[in-house]
Amino acid sequence: EPLVWWKEAGRARRIHRGAGTQTAFGPVGVLRERPLQRRRVFARPEASAREGGANRGGTARTSRPLSPGGQRAFLIPVPDFTNGQKERQIMQIYEELKARGLIAQVTDEEEIRELVNNGKATFYIGFDPTADSLHVGHFMALCLMKRLQMAGNKPIALVGGGTGYIGDPSGRTDMRSMMTPETIQHNCDCFKKQMSRFIDFSDGKALMVNNAEWLMNLNYIEFLREVGPHFSVNNMLRAECYKQRMEKGLSFLEFNYMLMQSYDFYELFQRYGCNMQFGGDDQWSNMLGGTELIRRKLGKDAHAMTITLLLNSEGKKMGKTQSGAVWLDPEKTSPFDFYQYWRNVGDADVLKCLRMLTFLPLEQIDEMDKWEGSQLNKAKEILAFELTKLVHGEEEAAKAQEGARALFAGGANTENMPTCELGEEDFTDGNIDILTVLTKSGLAASRSEARRNVEQGGVSADGTQIKDIKAVFAKEQFAGDGVVIKRGKKNFKKVILK
Repeated sequence: EPLVWWKEAGRARRIHRGAGTQTAFGPVGVLRERPLQRRRVFARPEASAREGGANRGGTARTSRPLSPGGQRAFLIPVPDFTNGQKERQIMQIYEELKARGLIAQVTDEEEIRELVNNGKATFYIGFDPTADSLHVGHFMALCLMKRLQMAGNKPIALVGGGTGYIGDPSGRTDMRSMMTPETIQHNCDCFKKQMSRFIDFSDGKALMVNNAEWLMNLNYIEFLREVGPHFSVNNMLRAECYKQRMEKGLSFLEFNYMLMQSYDFYELFQRYGCNMQFGGDDQWSNMLGGTELIRRKLGKDAHAMTITLLLNSEGKKMGKTQSGAVWLDPEKTSPFDFYQYWRNVGDADVLKCLRMLTFLPLEQIDEMDKWEGSQLNKAKEILAFELTKLVHGEEEAAKAQEGARALFAGGANTENMPTCELGEEDFTDGNIDILTVLTKSGLAASRSEARRNVEQGGVSADGTQIKDIKAVFAKEQFAGDGVVIKRGKKNFKKVILK
């Protein structure tokens, strides 16, 4: 049955209009209560999705479509016979994903909506083990898997123990470095531990599969005969993932990646009934290769959906800092630094990140849409806390938040600030200079960079600006609570003695 949407005073513009728009409903599986209003919005399937405009009047006119699936909405005055009683409404998962702006491209929207809304999707997302930790670039995929599993669908996390030997050329201008089998296996093991924070692998509710199971033992001649005839080199060269590499040169090794990924989908379809693949929007060509291979080889339908890439307001991928990627491993990016990354996102990006990455109800996020100025700092704190809690747990998120407030608002102690320890070997005659402190603490990559920071007036110790590049500190100053060294507005460390 079509969803029923309630029109609130002054909020007609928030009626759902398709991908990326706002709604007044919470996450899948959570019933949101709303008081009955005098006007209902009904779905009328036979109407064209292209008709209509925003309806702010009181007559039965067409308004913007409820969904891109051929429905439009119209308003009918309805007397309130309930004396203010509440009716319970629920948003289905596909509509939830669209409202959060997560869906970029789909192969068959009606079929995919039917599968995921009814918990019939067995889907996979691939993760190539190029490092020993997942990073923010994987974060949205993990959140999507969690959302879909909560709606009754079955996720398969495919770790690329086989494709990792080749390397995905998508989004790159150079060739990835070759990894040893031991490194690939170690990275795969690290991935599963991190994924378990997001996905429930118990009782067969989700699977983790390594494509090395079928790729490593392939016979090259048999593979070419079985798969090769179904791929057009002309079409492959037109794929966006290869276009970006053509200027600098695309190796034959990487050219095979599309065939490998397509073969993964083909194998998963046969082994586990996997009927859907999800991935980043830059994976679209590779994903279509898989659906086409299944259609040609098995005569059956499989589906693909890409996730919107997480870009900032300048169109750049989020998840990187000057010092590199933002990792999910606390040993590579501390919970505090992870918190600070999200606390410092731009004003124009905070609401988008809240919608796409958190599990907060959309109704709550819509209210933040009205916030301005200093209120946006509160929204950033909420974003940083929620995401740190997802990755590192509530206790670490609370510590990170307290440490940040200690520095920027003076509202807490320094116990939970990121810390650097100095040993006896770091001191010369019981002293240490400011340039060494900056490099040892990681606040500067080199002494020359540290020198520039001091000369430009961007360094302070316990709130006092350091202007002299020859400034020194006695070892005793770092005893007890230590010294808070700050570079710029947002980078700091508490430096203490071991």
